[in-house]
Amino acid sequence: MIWISFKPLSPESRTAPPTCTRCEKRPSIYYRPYSGERLCSSCFTESIKERVQRTIARFEMFEHDSRIAVGVSGGKDSLNLLHILAEIERDYPRAELIAISIDEGIYDYRDEALEYARRACRILGIEHLVLSFKELFGLTLDEIVDKTAGGELKPCTYCGVLRRRALNMAAKIVEADRLATAHTLDDMAQTALLNIMRGDLRLLASSHPSGRSLPGFVRRVKPYCEVPERESALLAYLKGIEFQSFPCPYAEEAMRSDIRRFLNQMEAKRPGTLFIIYRASVELASRLGGGSEPLGVCSLCGEPTSGDICRVCKLLRKIGATDKWGSSTISI
Repeated sequence: MIWISFKPLSPESRTAPPTCTRCEKRPSIYYRPYSGERLCSSCFTESIKERVQRTIARFEMFEHDSRIAVGVSGGKDSLNLLHILAEIERDYPRAELIAISIDEGIYDYRDEALEYARRACRILGIEHLVLSFKELFGLTLDEIVDKTAGGELKPCTYCGVLRRRALNMAAKIVEADRLATAHTLDDMAQTALLNIMRGDLRLLASSHPSGRSLPGFVRRVKPYCEVPERESALLAYLKGIEFQSFPCPYAEEAMRSDIRRFLNQMEAKRPGTLFIIYRASVELASRLGGGSEPLGVCSLCGEPTSGDICRVCKLLRKIGATDKWGSSTISI
């Protein structure tokens, strides 16, 4: 038997953890480099909820009787937002929450995420609607990727366009007047740089957190837009929320991944970079007027569009899927 002797630490050699700068009582578990705050687990959790509440109030996202469709993917951000909105909604009995999820059809990836979404909705007692790319467009994303292998457009291009349409259709099916998505601060900053690098001022103008009220579209709002992704991960851990942690198998092919790495490096060296880019993009979107333009209807599917044919139909036409899309049995 081997005995190991530990010499007791003297009181002078012991270093107590820093105290939470908010409550000044409990030891801190998290340091915010961009603000200088040190927070205990309780104050950290409450600060995220307060930030979401302030964002909702600042941008006037909801009414007291709003019927809110929450986009829930099964990842940490959307599940955190669902829990926070469910907690906030208790103070507004005339408001309603409905979770909506989109099954893109990605083998060995989406099924697990949807199970986490279903489980959370059961626990919270929230209605849940799931729509699939296969139901709506006649093809899964995996099938689209097979058809477009080696093409100029990446899987994320197809997924992003079709997913936005699917979320809007799901929100209309449940008769929501708001569609809340869990875009984080990181997402907002990444999108701003993406649109600038692509020279797309129209998309930059339309990325305002408050969304726009346009015919044929459920107003899309982003209550989670000022929560950094790393804080969202910590929140899920502290609250014991189960979520899918595996990245999408197609994500690394996207330009967004390069921008994400760049911004993470900048934030580590210069804390607050994400907030600076986000606030600048919101100011630009406000000055550009929200990117509003006259809307007609797509000649193929009848959905709102600024041209003769919407982007969804253009993409589906490229892979010969417009017949399946036009014969969709989903009713709104």
